[in-house]
Amino acid sequence: MRNVALYVVALLLPTLILFHLVIAPYTKVEESFHIQATHDILLHGLPAWKPKFDLKYDHFAFPGAVPRSAVGALLLAKLSKPLGVLSGAINRQVLARSILGLYNAASLAYFAHGLQRGFGKTVAMWYLLFQCSQFHVIYYASRPLSNMFAFGMTTVSLRLLLPDYTILREDARRRARLSLILLTIAGIVFRSELALLVATQTIFLLAMGRVRLFQETVFAGLFSLFLGLQITVGIDSVFWNRFPLWPELDAFLFNVVSGQSSEWGTSPWWFYFFNALPRLLLNPLTYLLAIPVALRQPATRQPAISLLTPAVAFIALYSIQPHKEWRFIIYTIPAFTAVAALGASYLWNRRSRSVLASIASRLLVLSTLAAFLLSNLVLLPASAANYPGAHALNALHRHHAQTVSDELDGASVYLGNLACQTGVTRFLQQSPGLGWHYDKTEDKSLKLSHAFWNQFDYVIVEASSNADYRDNDETRLRKILQGAEWETVEVIDGFAGISILRPGSPANGAAERRLLSIVGGENAADLYDRVRDSVRKILLRGWWAELKMRPKLKVLKRARDG
Repeated sequence: MRNVALYVVALLLPTLILFHLVIAPYTKVEESFHIQATHDILLHGLPAWKPKFDLKYDHFAFPGAVPRSAVGALLLAKLSKPLGVLSGAINRQVLARSILGLYNAASLAYFAHGLQRGFGKTVAMWYLLFQCSQFHVIYYASRPLSNMFAFGMTTVSLRLLLPDYTILREDARRRARLSLILLTIAGIVFRSELALLVATQTIFLLAMGRVRLFQETVFAGLFSLFLGLQITVGIDSVFWNRFPLWPELDAFLFNVVSGQSSEWGTSPWWFYFFNALPRLLLNPLTYLLAIPVALRQPATRQPAISLLTPAVAFIALYSIQPHKEWRFIIYTIPAFTAVAALGASYLWNRRSRSVLASIASRLLVLSTLAAFLLSNLVLLPASAANYPGAHALNALHRHHAQTVSDELDGASVYLGNLACQTGVTRFLQQSPGLGWHYDKTEDKSLKLSHAFWNQFDYVIVEASSNADYRDNDETRLRKILQGAEWETVEVIDGFAGISILRPGSPANGAAERRLLSIVGGENAADLYDRVRDSVRKILLRGWWAELKMRPKLKVLKRARDG
């Protein structure tokens, strides 16, 4: 029965990841390169050599500050293409993201299996419960970021280092060598900061005598360097039309050596330890109770130290870099969660022998349930409401379909900056063969010309709660085309914070209901209302949190030529 329960909980990983994907199927600007590259490779294949920067490829039209590797996008495109051929009705953006999400779910489940073999079913169960109740790993597992392409490889790498008492010492060393190979290739191809994790993990393994300097370490380094460079230079030189090109070397030189990453903001040295890690772990008792217990008890201390030391050293070294984002350290979360599971398992197994262990176990159960509800009933709807650009483009297409009789009668659309940052991708655009044209030009001088604005039938620009508000694009448009008339056909709301409801305050939940109705219709929305009311009454004594929404974008349609 315990095995069945463990497998059922393990199935929560892919289920939750796909659920988060369905609720929030769109992407943000930081995911733009990979999702656009996936679309372009799926539609056109890799660029031909010397294509004169064919603008049907998004990365030639909008190259970004530094090139990123297209290896992940190529894999998603090739894996999703056969499935997409089976039915034209399949949402190919969701399909590609599903593949990435299931890949990361499989790596997390494999890691949990390693914990079961090394420490027992109770530890594996607590790990799965903690992991499923965290928000960021589940929500971002399907998101096309370089970090999440690397995440599956780093998680498998960590699993190979877990103790397994059924294998021989020489087999354990081979696993450690494979672990270092995977970790190094992930750094070479996807994220250069992983070089620090390779270093801390290698030094720790050498210090513990788990690998030998030449037989495992040097071999792993040379083999990984050769294979990783073959993959990334071979593919990305063609994709970017530059030879030789190693994107992560360019990114390292730009962000670290030149210090350009600081232009995106800086954070104090303690940000990762006191801000990012608590957010990523979500449940405060994992780091305030469970991890300290694992480090304090002799039975769990050594494995806890083995898991934490390389991860903490990596974060400490990476904290020197001024620009910080939580996703840069997401690779360490399985290790922290595993140590928390060791501590939770220790308390759970002693709950009948100690009053303190009994109380602590109950608190861990309740806090995990609370984190799960927070993740799925508050943080997920809040995040899903943050893609007004995608909703605006979909609304534009629906409106146009209702007003034309011929499906070949497309339109010319201008996409403002906020729309492009919050969900607009080429996957959402209609085919040029149906008469559609989209423009997301950022050139300010070009946007001062009459010819530029006169080509559009629709524009998507920023909106505000103030009905008289006009952003820079709308101001230019109306000034240059003074004789034209534009009507607002749709106003799109976006996330504007969270309202804390006191006991007795009525809940609205309009945004949450709208999102849930996408998945399960009105029945799902009604179920949400019942769950919310029950949780407020039984667990939270009337307190609750719900989304605040305000106008973010509007769709303007040309009503009369100027």
